[in-house]
Amino acid sequence: MANPLAAGSLEGLRVLVTGSSRGIGADTIRYFAEAGARVVINYRSKQARATKIADAIEAEGGTAITVGADLTDADAVAGMFEQVRAAYDGLDVLVMNASGGMESGMAEDYAMTLNRDAQVGLLKAALPLLGEGARVVFVTSHQAHFIESTPTMPEYEPVARSKRAGEDALRALIPELDQRGIEFVVVSGDMIEGTITATLLERANPGAINARKESAGKLYNVSEFAAEIVRAAVEPVPDDHTRYVGDTSDFA
Repeated sequence: MANPLAAGSLEGLRVLVTGSSRGIGADTIRYFAEAGARVVINYRSKQARATKIADAIEAEGGTAITVGADLTDADAVAGMFEQVRAAYDGLDVLVMNASGGMESGMAEDYAMTLNRDAQVGLLKAALPLLGEGARVVFVTSHQAHFIESTPTMPEYEPVARSKRAGEDALRALIPELDQRGIEFVVVSGDMIEGTITATLLERANPGAINARKESAGKLYNVSEFAAEIVRAAVEPVPDDHTRYVGDTSDFA
């Protein structure tokens, strides 16, 4: 997938993508860096992967730092933004990509803690670094965005409801963001081939991915969806603050 951003088009901008040591986040951070942005690669536990991405960016003449932080740990989030302030003195784009809830061995309320509470805490902690003209991008799925009107697979429902709760809580902050001159957009995508979530859903419900692909006609892969996220960070925000990626005809 070619980078949708022109080389040098984001020269000097400062961008943080949560959960960017692998998958969608990693491709997203690479696109930003290739366009000239100074980037922050956030990871929870995959430090080696984050460092490898940063090294590759710097080898190509870009600027990148890595910052480990579990988003459910408020002190870790505060520490992350202190490192960002020290390195870049602010942020122009915050992409809220990290999510979860299907991992084994987590507390029963982990999905809500990560996908709602931690997202709100993250944005509030980021506000002192986000000046007028900054952009916040929240990444979600159609299965979560439309969960109140369209059922999803039972295996994914707790995650979907927690993601929708997080989206609603963030949307409630739009008036405050508007006052600060900060733009906010939700990127809602269909199932993405090659993601951990898709793999786990397929394992729990064999045939689910192919069934969704047949219904939608096409599913985006990781790099294609990452390209849509970076477009959402620079193109005009829709009036309803929502950018849809992939077919929505099966969702009410």
